[in-house]
Amino acid sequence: MSKPIIILDNGAHTIKVGLSTESVPRLVPNAAIRSKGDKQLYIGQEFDNCRDYSSLTNRFSFERGYLTDWDVQKAVWDYLFSSEGMASDFKNTSLLITEPPFNFRSIQEKYDQLVFEEYEFESYVRCPGRSNSLKQSQDEEFIPLLLATALAPYGSLFASPQHLNVPYPECSIVVDSGFSFTHVVPIMQGQILWGGVRRIDVGGKLLTNHLSNLVSFRQWNMLDQTYIVNDIKEKCCFVTSSFKDDLETCRIPGNNTTLQYVLPDVSRNRHGYIRDRSTTNPLPGSNRNPMESSDPSDLEQILYMSNERFTVPELIFNPSDIGLSQAGLHHTIADSIASLPEDIQGMFWANIGLIGGNMCFPNFENRLRQELRALAPIEYDVGLYPSQEPILETYKAARAFSNSSAYFNLAITREEYNEGGSNACRRKFRCFDWDPIKEKQLTSARPSRRDRTRGVDTAQSGEEDSEDSEVRRVAKKTLNTRKREKVIPATTKTKRDASLRK
Repeated sequence: MSKPIIILDNGAHTIKVGLSTESVPRLVPNAAIRSKGDKQLYIGQEFDNCRDYSSLTNRFSFERGYLTDWDVQKAVWDYLFSSEGMASDFKNTSLLITEPPFNFRSIQEKYDQLVFEEYEFESYVRCPGRSNSLKQSQDEEFIPLLLATALAPYGSLFASPQHLNVPYPECSIVVDSGFSFTHVVPIMQGQILWGGVRRIDVGGKLLTNHLSNLVSFRQWNMLDQTYIVNDIKEKCCFVTSSFKDDLETCRIPGNNTTLQYVLPDVSRNRHGYIRDRSTTNPLPGSNRNPMESSDPSDLEQILYMSNERFTVPELIFNPSDIGLSQAGLHHTIADSIASLPEDIQGMFWANIGLIGGNMCFPNFENRLRQELRALAPIEYDVGLYPSQEPILETYKAARAFSNSSAYFNLAITREEYNEGGSNACRRKFRCFDWDPIKEKQLTSARPSRRDRTRGVDTAQSGEEDSEDSEVRRVAKKTLNTRKREKVIPATTKTKRDASLRK
């Protein structure tokens, strides 16, 4: 019987955790949440017991995508790894945990220390979650070389329901738009092309904060209602295909874009919801006094969502709308592909996978396809592959990988850690980290079409090559001789003599 493996997709907003035998993970908030209503502090999964969602103060363990508050993170992990969470004998259990790309070495060492010294796991694997794309192979010796791109082909990102048996593409782009920021990661033959990796500082957190500012300025003061604003964003917002047309539509009274969101009622323990359009309700500015009515619906607090529904997700495509000096997602993808060898750019345009919570916005795929089609060369096809479950895609791919025979070949054991410390983990997981020297070698090993054509022409004229190399060798030798002898040019000597005569 195989040993149990705990899969921990350590997201900045939500942790997805479960055993390798469980197809559906547990979703746990990765934060310490204090409620001013009931004056309680909830750690992680304890937030399910909260009944007052007004005036919540969140203390996240991640800041700008990197783990900075270890006190909160350890408190959340303590609850997960307790008898009330993942009840298991950790001394005989392995752990698979994800981390963001370009993670700092000090953070990685802290991961290693907590896993082996605090929780005493038998073994574990630490890999980037946003670039999870390990190519499947029947050769187990080949898999460790490809683990730098980790897990995605084990999932169903590039497999449509009509083509489940289609092999994983040789060249692909993985776009992960999560809570803190958005990553664009090119992958070729199972290896991340780090020179083409791009990041946009736009994520779900920024969108929620922007919506909170808009609503507070126009209607209700909701600057401290982050949880409710985030729920409004998830239920009401969408990506528009024509920004200007929808703006004009919102100015028409009774348009189909404006929604009425009923705010939560703590006294009746009722969550917020979108009111049916057929339900009558007094419009803003009406003289009708709801306190004099016996209808319970008149006592509800209504938030009118008009152009806020699509202006907030628009930041993903136009961050400059709020003064952020960065390109939109479509321009970032085009820039990433343009940095790759010209001969294979078409394959990257045809295989673009979409994961992350922001992919849940309605019409996101159609808008991105429309923008990319305008930027891509006409001879290339633009292929988008949105995940069926973008939030759980990484977890499901990790679960499939943990059930493969290659997992334990890549895991580091507690004995190896006790012998070599974090250096042993760094050597074991060096294929996950960005290596600028290796990236330069990979880039130089893939000449462009122009370089290869030049190489063919040069090969056909071998004699000219030998003559040119001889000329370069003689010129270099002459230059070195002049440097050793400190030869002064005639013009310089003349100017010096003239200055001395003066």
